[in-house]
Amino acid sequence: METISNILFWISNGLLIPVIILLLLFFGRSLILVGGFFGEFYKRTKFSVQLTNVLEEMTSENAKQLLSVLPPVKNDRLFFCIQKLETHSDDRAYCERLLANFEIDMDKELGDSRMFIKLGPMLGLMGTLIPMGPALVGLANGDISSMAYNMQVAFATTVVGMLIAAIGVVTLQVKKRWYARSINDLEFIYKKMQNEEE
Repeated sequence: METISNILFWISNGLLIPVIILLLLFFGRSLILVGGFFGEFYKRTKFSVQLTNVLEEMTSENAKQLLSVLPPVKNDRLFFCIQKLETHSDDRAYCERLLANFEIDMDKELGDSRMFIKLGPMLGLMGTLIPMGPALVGLANGDISSMAYNMQVAFATTVVGMLIAAIGVVTLQVKKRWYARSINDLEFIYKKMQNEEE
């Protein structure tokens, strides 16, 4: 039994460095996600005001004319889809496929946030529990400095893991609202154009 316990202890301790490396990688990726999030927020704020004004005035007769005056937005999927809907408005199958693909792409965009929500706390918990064993051993042997170091690692990994998860939660909630609004707007434009074709 002692042999099995020692093997598990070695495996557990061997996982500490990979867990810390993964936490640092996820933390770096979450900072990149935050940067991209604020960039998208800035772009969407400007474009959504203009798009809302266009949609308020849109009828089946003037749909294409109003959409053509929208200012171009670089590397924006919503603007790209609006252009494609305008160009292929007479092809119902193409437009429906475009809308379905837009939904799939938006769901894929949420993947990083979902991953951070799940893996951040998981890695943080692993990073907390792994150093606790050596910390307790240090306490039993009277090695307070070893115990303090391991406890410091344990608490630091927990905090980083929870921060990663918090970034994931905030970005996921806001982006879900953005994408739901975008899909709603695209479907509205598509229906107006179909009425125009009929």
